[in-house]
Amino acid sequence: MSTFKEMCEQYFGTTDLYEVLGVERTATDKEIKKAYHKLSLLVHPDRVEESRKAVATEKFKVLGKIHSILQDEDKRKCYDDCGEIDEESDSNFNWMEYWRAIFKKIDIKDIEEHEKSYIGSETELRDIKKAYVGGKGNMDLILEMVPFSNCDSEPRILEIVRKMIDDGEVEEYPRFFNESKQKKARRRNKYEEEKKVAESIDRKALEQELELNKKKRLKGFVDLISNIEAKYGGGTKRKSITSGAKTTPKKRSSRK
Repeated sequence: MSTFKEMCEQYFGTTDLYEVLGVERTATDKEIKKAYHKLSLLVHPDRVEESRKAVATEKFKVLGKIHSILQDEDKRKCYDDCGEIDEESDSNFNWMEYWRAIFKKIDIKDIEEHEKSYIGSETELRDIKKAYVGGKGNMDLILEMVPFSNCDSEPRILEIVRKMIDDGEVEEYPRFFNESKQKKARRRNKYEEEKKVAESIDRKALEQELELNKKKRLKGFVDLISNIEAKYGGGTKRKSITSGAKTTPKKRSSRK
């Protein structure tokens, strides 16, 4: 089983907790919390494609533990002084509940805003570089590790990596630029299938919501009519609009 440090290296390319969050070692609790929130939104398991959920969940757990260490005065001091991390097993700890206890409920607008700020940012370039080097040019791995990337992102990622190679930042892995058409096709087909599944789930959820709203509106209308019948019903027998039973509303007393 991988140690916590190994998991940091695997998912974020470094064992330095501050480097993972992108903050200085002198960062305040507020700065650490803000960095944790921003990074966790990028890998939040509820907002990634099905094929990435397993990886996103593990990265989410690692981020949660990093925050729990750096926001605890004693644990942070121990880490700062000797670089030690409590490796005690926390496999049963619910990091999602931990996250929700700290931050407001996530919504789609949060994700959309972060996606806009992430695409083309220094953070994205760093993530692409780490994934490219770590996977030795494996495009499948790059798309899996870089937030918000998919098959439509490939041309842009190829261009970014080519520039990094030309600038001498990374070495060139031939398979990255010479990937077989069959492998590209398989990846694209898988992406399109997952996209269709996601869209069908979204449509189903929308239909259920519309049906629920329809029932709520109908109930509200029925309650309104019932109140009108009870209060203003006439003096002749007739069928109730709401129940279908015959009613004989009370006669109103007339003042002489």
